[in-house]
Amino acid sequence: MYISRLATSFAGACLFLAQIPSLTKGYDLVRDYSGITFFDEWDFYGSWDNLTLGDVVWLSESDAFSQGLAYVNSAGNAILKVDNTHNVQDLQKRSSVRITTKDSYAVGSLWIIDLRHIPFGCSVWPAFWTKGPVWPDDGEIDIMEAINLMPNNQMALHTTSGCMHTTPPNQMGQTLENDCSTPSGCTVGELQPNSFGSGFAAMGGGVWATQFDVQGIFIWFWSRPNIPPSILGSTSISPIDISDFGPPSASYLATSCDITEFFTPQNLVLDITLCGIWAGLPETWLPSCGGQGPTNICYTDNVVGPGSNYNDAFFEVSYVRAYTTGGIVPVPTATPVAAADNSHRTFTSVVTTTPSPDGILHPSPLFFPGNGASHGHSMIGCWWVTSILVVISLRLWS
Repeated sequence: MYISRLATSFAGACLFLAQIPSLTKGYDLVRDYSGITFFDEWDFYGSWDNLTLGDVVWLSESDAFSQGLAYVNSAGNAILKVDNTHNVQDLQKRSSVRITTKDSYAVGSLWIIDLRHIPFGCSVWPAFWTKGPVWPDDGEIDIMEAINLMPNNQMALHTTSGCMHTTPPNQMGQTLENDCSTPSGCTVGELQPNSFGSGFAAMGGGVWATQFDVQGIFIWFWSRPNIPPSILGSTSISPIDISDFGPPSASYLATSCDITEFFTPQNLVLDITLCGIWAGLPETWLPSCGGQGPTNICYTDNVVGPGSNYNDAFFEVSYVRAYTTGGIVPVPTATPVAAADNSHRTFTSVVTTTPSPDGILHPSPLFFPGNGASHGHSMIGCWWVTSILVVISLRLWS
């Protein structure tokens, strides 16, 4: 009887371990996007928003720099912004910026972004996200995405049918949608304060980390005062240990969504659009932003006009860092063609709670060193012990 109970206890422990992300050590830096060279390894979209039907034209690299919508400021931080100085006439679109990394990053990657400021305001729709070459077949990870005057950030996965989100006990955010193939994706709302808008800016910004792992996709957020020592002490050339990250805001376990089945290597994307199929919908725009003009329409009340209402519609990025468990340098993918890019067709629910070509990074074998190795091996050992105890228990009862 004692052996049987012990086996049951071990099984319960194994189930608990299966629901926490691998706290991997030894992530090696493969790309640092920061300082005067920040924009060197990004492609500018150079087309109107044919993805989310926002009322913007995402400028080419030369136009973005010449018009002052992309630059590095005196603090060494990258600025990406919406045009806030030109008068936009009816039926015209406002200029903005969307950039995509030239490199793709496969399973076994970790991405960290330090943001000092996020675009916000009525009609504003910023995002930091990732995408595969074909949407939704190759997956999408929304790390930072919110609209208008939402109080908090929202995270999501977008996939083909079959990927589900089951909320583990250590997830800090609130699950809003479980099916990752729905138009909104499987969404998790951030419950920590100051993850978007004026609150985020007032606290001096914050940091997101995303672990893209065979065991799941895990997203952390820290407001400026709460950034863990491992990130504060990291440099543009150092590896990083994530064991002090704590519980993630969003935890998408591979037990209900096979990561290697639904996600290919991902490019990182930063963009700002206006209105569109989420921020401009009457049900999402009117409650917080309606009544500011004679028409109560997102476009005419905000986009049209001098643009001074977009003074807060800018990213200020200290750095973006990409890490891998294997130390393999990523190889650039082909330059995307704007008209053929069907990614990021999101249509998400508003959070109202306060609370390549071959040669790109390839997934390493399951439980390889650094990508959940310690967690994976402990799980194997755990199940072996449980199995032995069960066998002993059955023999004693026979």
